[in-house]
Amino acid sequence: MKNLVCFGEVLWDVFPNHKKIGGAPLNVALRLQSLGNNVSIITRIGDDSEGMEIKEFIKERGVQIENIQIDATLKTGEVAVVLNEKGSATYTINSPRAWDNIQLTESAKEIIKKSDAFIFGSLIARNDVSKNTLYQLLKIAKYKIFDINLRAPHYTLEVLNYLMNEADFIKFNDDEIFEIAEELNFKNESLEETIKFIATQTNTKSICVTKGRHGAILYCNNTFYCNNGYKIVVVDTVGAGDSFLASLTNKLLKGTSPQEALNFACAVGAIVASKEGANPIITEEAIENFIFTAKK
Repeated sequence: MKNLVCFGEVLWDVFPNHKKIGGAPLNVALRLQSLGNNVSIITRIGDDSEGMEIKEFIKERGVQIENIQIDATLKTGEVAVVLNEKGSATYTINSPRAWDNIQLTESAKEIIKKSDAFIFGSLIARNDVSKNTLYQLLKIAKYKIFDINLRAPHYTLEVLNYLMNEADFIKFNDDEIFEIAEELNFKNESLEETIKFIATQTNTKSICVTKGRHGAILYCNNTFYCNNGYKIVVVDTVGAGDSFLASLTNKLLKGTSPQEALNFACAVGAIVASKEGANPIITEEAIENFIFTAKK
């Protein structure tokens, strides 16, 4: 069991006909917890019924809630989600919300010091308060995992570059890594060459890039590992990348081989995309059966 901390936004994903609790850091935390880790989340909610419901939801699922802050002024986060005919999502993210105002506390610093890994994303850095708290926590974290989620207009190259240079492990999707590399004046159609450029540019030894239905590629120890994806019927893609990252992190931190870890993570991401919502309950037995069946 690893001690892991996720930092960032928790919110309501509001679909046209329903709403679900989400936010990338929470999605990652919930999946990590389900895989047998001790997980804490550092975030901030509003002093409202929506925030209290999120807090109770997190508590019920076993994620530690001691570092969920409550904001007396700002509301709990909400994101309008629209799915296209292929199940791919676009997001409208309300601002400012409570998670933009995460404060630096002694409790947060202590839990970071005790953690095996600290997982954070790019969206949380859209506001100076939460961004500055993140920067301070990065100074004391042992192992830093950066989950890039480009949500225009909520990011700048300057902040992305800083966070990439701080990270020990970076996860992109293929559109994101090509966009960022081009902004850094590197344009190459080869995904492998682009990964090596980012690794050199940011002094990051481990990089993973997801490729939607085409699987993912993992670069670590100067070696590439690939999985070409699993065939599924997509219901919605919300949270699939988050569960992928959680599953990959879980396996790699526990010493699983990179290829086996990547295969497992791609399977989990595919299963999540085949179900409604970001956090369907999936047993490890179901994951192993899915992989076994896919090999036939």
